[in-house]
Amino acid sequence: MAKIITFAIKFNFLTLITMSSNTNQKFPWTKHFWLNVLSSTVGFIIGSVILTFIGIAIIVALMAGGSSSAPVEKNSVLHIHLSGVLNEQQRDNPLMAFMGGDEESLGLNELLRAISLAKDNDNIKAIWLEGGVMGADPASMQELRGALQDFKKSGKKIYAYADNYLQGTYYICSVADKVVLKMQVFKVGTYKSAVEPFTETQMTPANREQVTAFIGDIWQNFVSDVSKSRKLTPDNLNALADKFMAFAPSKEVKASKLVDELMYKDEFTDMLKKTLGVDDDDDLSLVKPSALCESKPQDVNARNQIAVYYAEGEIVDVAEAGMMAEAAIVGSKVNKDLQKLAADDNVKAVVLRINSGGGSAYASEQMWHNIKRLAKKKPVVVSMSGLAASGGYYMSVGADYIFAEPTTLTGSIGIFGMIPDASELLTNKLGLRYDVVKTNKLSDFGNVARPFNEEEGSRLQSYVENGYSLFLSRVAQARKKTTAQVDSIAQGRVWTGRQALKLGLVDKLGTLDDAVKYVASKAKMGDEYTVVDYPEVLPWYAELALSSAGEQEYAAKLRTTLGELYEPFVAIQGLKNGGSVFARMPYVIKIK
Repeated sequence: MAKIITFAIKFNFLTLITMSSNTNQKFPWTKHFWLNVLSSTVGFIIGSVILTFIGIAIIVALMAGGSSSAPVEKNSVLHIHLSGVLNEQQRDNPLMAFMGGDEESLGLNELLRAISLAKDNDNIKAIWLEGGVMGADPASMQELRGALQDFKKSGKKIYAYADNYLQGTYYICSVADKVVLKMQVFKVGTYKSAVEPFTETQMTPANREQVTAFIGDIWQNFVSDVSKSRKLTPDNLNALADKFMAFAPSKEVKASKLVDELMYKDEFTDMLKKTLGVDDDDDLSLVKPSALCESKPQDVNARNQIAVYYAEGEIVDVAEAGMMAEAAIVGSKVNKDLQKLAADDNVKAVVLRINSGGGSAYASEQMWHNIKRLAKKKPVVVSMSGLAASGGYYMSVGADYIFAEPTTLTGSIGIFGMIPDASELLTNKLGLRYDVVKTNKLSDFGNVARPFNEEEGSRLQSYVENGYSLFLSRVAQARKKTTAQVDSIAQGRVWTGRQALKLGLVDKLGTLDDAVKYVASKAKMGDEYTVVDYPEVLPWYAELALSSAGEQEYAAKLRTTLGELYEPFVAIQGLKNGGSVFARMPYVIKIK
């Protein structure tokens, strides 16, 4: 409306000039002109005021929606929808949802806290797990499942319902007292193995050996947990997996004892009400994890804190725009944060929660240095999530003690360099020709328009080997091994947390909560302490001022469009933008 009104004002002004230049013609234009100007101006002002009020109303509504802390009503059920992406920390962005972003973001920290609160809240009668398509790593799934298992000690029940169970969500939902499936399909299958996309057309024998080992270990862990909950033998579960139950009729799924009942969603709700003793005339209140957490604000012991610092995503030297800003470990920022934690006398101990396959070798070394400095002032413990490999493991060995989940992927102790050779594309395909004038022999080192010569290849290889030697020495020092011993289990090989414990790469298998309790004992804090999450997650409206909402929405849309190809795409972006030497895993592990 504003654009149309502005055009009307300009048009009338041009009409005035035209008519003023033709003084011999007499038209009664003056009165109409000023009437148009006045009406256009008034319309513009009214339109601007209306748009302003609408904008304010939207912002107030979004802020109010994001800060609701209504008390939990009687006969409430904690409703956890296993859909979207499971991040380490909750990151709400109501504006993105308002603008059409349809991917939900879950925070493992908030889910764990909500489950813990639900255990002791008399108004919470049960937990409803609603299965969906959720992106999460095996260790995060295992930690969430463990928290649900602990919840059952309260005597309260867990009920699971889904239109369609994928393997990852079924692993979590199998802990439920009753598992219900909508009368459609059920999916449980095998992992999609990693590939070597840059150098090979298929797996090398060594790569296949290591992938088979860690995938097999993760699968064995899943089967063991599910078999205990569903009272099925591992052999039975493997036989069902071999039959690909995704295409099995619903009745066959029930007959296999993978689920207990077949219901529609309204029937499931009625069953919950009846089971929990809620009258038919009363509503069943479904409470979101965020609302339950907000209903009981955290009491902060200002002078006795344990900082849980979340380090998640690709390791980069500096902040990247767009997709890379979505979840990344920015070396320059993390180093400043670690220095602040070291100087904060209220923080008595630190847990580093690491979920990363690595990235920049330079940033990994710098963060290792600052973690070591922090550990000299106060106890520092690492809690590994789904990934703490390569650069993620490099960071870990700066701490005093390392916890991992059995299904954590770690190790991958190695360095690689990569500079593309686009000469065939540029010259043979596109017909481009390059020449160069240089002052020194290696001035055009890294020129993608030609392959490396022997000296350049030798120098880069030497640089990578020096980085690998430094990595080995950091690990050897921390794990009290010789570099030869570390080298024998390094070479870029990936291990599960359970395998890493046997090899001495981690100290103990346990959850984030186990790490917090351990570091509290090391700091001699007793039970009088408060766990505070770092870095602080800014409100969505504050983040909006610091970044582009359009970029965030684009990233969310791209993630939805690409699906499981999104993370490899972002990894390639990181390789393109992050220099030429990396400490990172070449894999993206998917549980389907």
